[in-house]
Amino acid sequence: VQLQASGGGLVQAGGSLRLSCAASGATFSSYGWGWFRQAPGKERDFVAAISWSSYSTNYADSVKGRFTISRDNAKNTVYLQMNSLKPEDTGVYYCAAKLFGRTVVAGTVDYWGQGTQVTVSS
Repeated sequence: VQLQASGGGLVQAGGSLRLSCAASGATFSSYGWGWFRQAPGKERDFVAAISWSSYSTNYADSVKGRFTISRDNAKNTVYLQMNSLKPEDTGVYYCAAKLFGRTVVAGTVDYWGQGTQVTVSS
């Protein structure tokens, strides 16, 4: 299974980015999907997740109302729409997959993507 994350970049505070994570070699619809981020010198933190069946979502408090996770089973792709970006959103963003996951927890992830850098300037 390979996860290819893309869409990161440099953006000013208040701007938007959309991250994509394309999956191959897996039955995409059977997985819950999540996004995590890691700032320099810090641990990898949960950002958002979408369940494998009900498509229910959950978010870290710090991104609620600004970020939206979605999935397109036909394209084997999960997205993270990030609006109203803040400098504290800076970090490497990783997508993650959990088989039959109702959510995605870092300690139980089955597969990780390679990460895409997001930098928000003030």
